Amino acid sequence: MKVSSKPGGAADPVCPHRLVLEHVTSRWGVLVLIALEERSYRFSELRRSIGRVSEKMLAQTLQTLERDGLVHRNARPVIPPWVDYSLTDLGREAAVQVRTLADWTEQRMEAVVAARTAYDAAREARQTQT
Repeated sequence: MKVSSKPGGAADPVCPHRLVLEHVTSRWGVLVLIALEERSYRFSELRRSIGRVSEKMLAQTLQTLERDGLVHRNARPVIPPWVDYSLTDLGREAAVQVRTLADWTEQRMEAVVAARTAYDAAREARQTQT
């Protein structure tokens, strides 16, 4: 995908490609896709698996990913209600891509920490010179 500042391009805030990218790479979207890559989850199980997400945010994230065709919501007509979430084929494709990025960040974290340390030291040196 080429990023373009033209109307309708990927940098356009209303571009459909950009919206899907935002949904998939959002803070909770990434974690939902990675968790559901392992197996299907009921809402409360998924919330515990992800951790530190409010019910409201998780519900919104699941609804958005369901609307985009990435998550399947299976509501069984029983009492008490039984709803579980799983990935669609499209969602599995997205999860693989997100997992690759997550694995890369884990593998390269040492380099990121070193870059941050160097940046902070250089910034502090500049501030003490002024």
